[in-house]
Amino acid sequence: MKYVYLDYNATTPIDPTVHKAMEPFLKDQFGNPSSNHALGQQAAGAIDQARSQLADLLSCQAEELIFTSGGTESSNLAIQGILPQSGKSNPRHLIISAIEHPATVEPANSMCRLGHSLTVVGCDREAVVDVQEVAKAIRPNTSLVSIMHANNEVGTLQPIHAIAKLCRSSGILLHVDVAQSLGKVPVDVQELGADLLTIAGHKLYAPKGIGALYIKKGIGLHPLFFGATQEQGLSPGTENVSQIVALGAAAELAQNRLEADSERIGKLRNLLEVQLKDGSGNRITINAERAERLPNTSSTNFPDVVAVELLATVPELCASTGAACHSNTTHISATLAAMGISEEVARGTIRLSLGRHTTETQAAYASEQLLGAWRGLSGC
Repeated sequence: MKYVYLDYNATTPIDPTVHKAMEPFLKDQFGNPSSNHALGQQAAGAIDQARSQLADLLSCQAEELIFTSGGTESSNLAIQGILPQSGKSNPRHLIISAIEHPATVEPANSMCRLGHSLTVVGCDREAVVDVQEVAKAIRPNTSLVSIMHANNEVGTLQPIHAIAKLCRSSGILLHVDVAQSLGKVPVDVQELGADLLTIAGHKLYAPKGIGALYIKKGIGLHPLFFGATQEQGLSPGTENVSQIVALGAAAELAQNRLEADSERIGKLRNLLEVQLKDGSGNRITINAERAERLPNTSSTNFPDVVAVELLATVPELCASTGAACHSNTTHISATLAAMGISEEVARGTIRLSLGRHTTETQAAYASEQLLGAWRGLSGC
């Protein structure tokens, strides 16, 4: 079966250029970067180059980046590394939004179990976090605000620059998860004003299992793991050289292709949405359509059907549901719930996320098949 892949927000395929860059480090260039001999130093040099490539994409200094096992480790390190491990003697306060990824929500919850406190701010109907709500949530002991740059489900971009300005004026650190936005829209740490950034390689056409954390110069973190001194002692252990090289190559590729990819993919996404709306007599609707969104993301509501059943009738289409359905019970995703989307609408929500290899033919095929399946299930 030939698949039509429209789930790029879940993971991206490894770009051929990235695969070619990492391949030597899976074969002949297998040295340990901590070794002083030639093979070891080749590996160490490759890591340095990758760090510089990623720094160029983010407009930061190379020494402000550490490599991790992925976005989840990065966000955990950012959140748990800032707050003291015991909140009983020095309770601190953390602010997150209601539309965050579990990699932010769960470490935040873990801090509460250690004695710290948490405030979750909401969003509007377009999934945009209100800066004033963040301001109202600030307390004298607030240490960290953690807000994602772009929502992984509906694609809405957040007012990070304004939130960063607020945090700076209050002496609070800001952590931003840019896993979904990096490579799709410009991500410049100077423009954003963030103190910590989470990066996930597999959203950027690099392999799964590699990520990075930007740590603004002068900020100190408590490590989650203990061992040797690799990655400033914050992600200790022998470096995954091939994956690090892959992330560096992916970052350089993203920098070179960002504008062209964003424009082409955005036009395809818009075309797909128009075809779905027109083909349904505008009964199919788009979440956060009026907001500034990632150019590749469409959270699409199919009325009178269950999303998982709709996708099951088009098995060659790879896409995600916006709500997790279990038997006859629908659990609305945290993002859709925060937006005020009803259970009736959310149960028919599908996330379509396009990417570098999506073609106009594939987009047209997806809309045609989804419309046909929707008409069959809904009786329209």
